[in-house]
Amino acid sequence: MLFLLLVASINYSLSLGYLLTFLLAGMGGMSMLHTFRNLARLSISPGKIEPVFAGETAQFHLVMHNPSATRFSVGIKHAKLQNASPSFGDVAGALGNTHTSTNLMLPMTMNTRGLVESGRIEIFTEYPVGLFHAWSYVDFGMTCLVYPKPDQGGGALPISAFGDGEGNMPVAGDEEFQSLRAYRQGDTPRQIAWKTLAREQGLLVKEFGSTTSADLWLDYMQLEGMGVEQRLSRLTWWVMEAERANLPYGLKLPNATFKPSFGRQHRDTCLRALALYGLVD
Repeated sequence: MLFLLLVASINYSLSLGYLLTFLLAGMGGMSMLHTFRNLARLSISPGKIEPVFAGETAQFHLVMHNPSATRFSVGIKHAKLQNASPSFGDVAGALGNTHTSTNLMLPMTMNTRGLVESGRIEIFTEYPVGLFHAWSYVDFGMTCLVYPKPDQGGGALPISAFGDGEGNMPVAGDEEFQSLRAYRQGDTPRQIAWKTLAREQGLLVKEFGSTTSADLWLDYMQLEGMGVEQRLSRLTWWVMEAERANLPYGLKLPNATFKPSFGRQHRDTCLRALALYGLVD
C-alpha cells in the first residue's frame, strides 16, 4: 500500500502524498520497534506443579519477571490451554514497574495418568497497534504427576484385605472410639462429631469398634476380572479411604510392595506408584 501511495505521489507530484507516505512508513517502523522491545529481556521461569487426579485440571505455574520498563499486552498461547484462548491475559499491570514479577497459572485438563509434559509455550505480543506479531517459544520440560482417577464406586475397604500381621484391624461395634472420617449419607446424628463441627473443622463422623490383630493390604492381584486401569482406579480409591479413616495400609503391586503405614508421605508414595505403574521401568 505504501509503495502504491509513493508511486501515485511521484506520478502526480503530490506533496501531501509524500507527507502521508513517509509518515505512515515512520509509524510502521516505530511500531515494529516497540513490538520487539515489549518482549525484549522479559524472563520466564517455571514454578511448582502440584499432582492431580486424572480428569482434574492441573495448574502449570510460571513466573514472569520484568527487568525494565512497563510491558503491555503480553499473552501466552498453548495448544492444551483450556478454552483455547489465544491470549492468557494482559500482564501489563503486574509488570508495570522495573524489577517486578507476576505469577501465571496455565490450566490444563489431565485425561490420562502418569507424567504429563506441558510442551512448548508461546509468549507473544502485538503491542502497540496490532500491526506486527512478536513471539518467543519456551519449553521448560515441565511435567505434572497425574494419579489414576479414583473409582468412587469402589465402596468400603475390603475385609479380605486384612491379613495376618502386627497391626490392628477395626471391627464394627460400640466398644471403643477408633477414628474420625468424612460424613456419608446415611450416617446417624449420634455418630457426628459435634465438637469438631463447632470448631469449623468440617462435618466428621466418629467410628467405634474393637480390634483384632491384622494389617490392611491393598493387593493389585486380588482384583480379579478387572482391567489394569480399573484396578489402579480401585486401589487409588482405597488408598484415599484408608487415609480418611487413619488406617495403616500396605500396597502390593506386581512390581513393588509398600509396607503398611499412613500419613501424607506414605499416601503420596503409593499414589505415585499407582500413577506410574506400567509406564516407567
